[in-house]
Amino acid sequence: MKLSVLVPAYDEAESLPALVDGIAAACEAAGLTPYEILVVDDGSTDGTAQVLETLAEARPQLGILRMGRNYGKSAALSEGFRRVRGDVVVTMDADLQDDPAELPRLVAALDERQLDLVSGWKRERKDPVSKTVPSKLWNALVRRVSGLPLHDFNCGFKAYRREVTETLRVYGEMHRYLPVLAGWEGFRVGELAVKHHARPYGKSKYGGRRFLNGIFDLLTITFIARRSSAPLHFFGRVAFWLLVVGTAINLYFGAVWLATGALRVRPLLILGLILLVLGFQFASLGLLGELMIHLRGDEERRRIARERPPRDV
Repeated sequence: MKLSVLVPAYDEAESLPALVDGIAAACEAAGLTPYEILVVDDGSTDGTAQVLETLAEARPQLGILRMGRNYGKSAALSEGFRRVRGDVVVTMDADLQDDPAELPRLVAALDERQLDLVSGWKRERKDPVSKTVPSKLWNALVRRVSGLPLHDFNCGFKAYRREVTETLRVYGEMHRYLPVLAGWEGFRVGELAVKHHARPYGKSKYGGRRFLNGIFDLLTITFIARRSSAPLHFFGRVAFWLLVVGTAINLYFGAVWLATGALRVRPLLILGLILLVLGFQFASLGLLGELMIHLRGDEERRRIARERPPRDV
């Protein structure tokens, strides 16, 4: 299979006929054959399943994957990545805001610019200010934290080489950070400006709860990517400063007690004791993390030893 187009869909029954027709027309006009379209129905309740069944009868390239309930976009992409067969995988949203005619440009950019992942950039975004302004602030934050110079991390219109989709783990709200995760894994990541349209049907499924989850996931990937190989380097630094400040506070009260012979319980004294306890706890977390990595490394070495054929002596 040359190309797989993966579309997560949640309550998008009205837009799917035009989307599937547009994808098929773009692929066939550009010679991107053979191709497949996999739509992941993420627990829709608006008749999306029936629409997809009807479309599949006329288009053998269309595959359908139904989720038992609404698990979210990351889960839909994760399951889709496991099932697609194309050497190149293109993801796009089902709401017709991504233009299927731009699909060949994204695929061509992989080879032309020698990239492993091409992320769409909605340069002229057709959304209300209530979405565009927070999005710009969010993208600036992710750009600063990740060091990846992209304008639009959250655009669902992306093209991947297959090895990228097989490497990345997608859960929570991690679909927002796939370019970041790919870049940190050593893949070549780039960006391409694409057309964006106003939503013709329905309304956006994203709210404040998912925005908050995105913040937590950003903290998660930052910690895992940069500190997972040496947990004590992170936890140890925190523990060091907690112990330093806690020890200084308690030394002060110790000096007061030696000089005056009296010691009263004060909030600052309690704070010093709490900082000492927290310091030891953070140091313990770092040591436990180092132990887990060491045990995992031992298990990996034993597995390699079992799989490696014995040498003749």
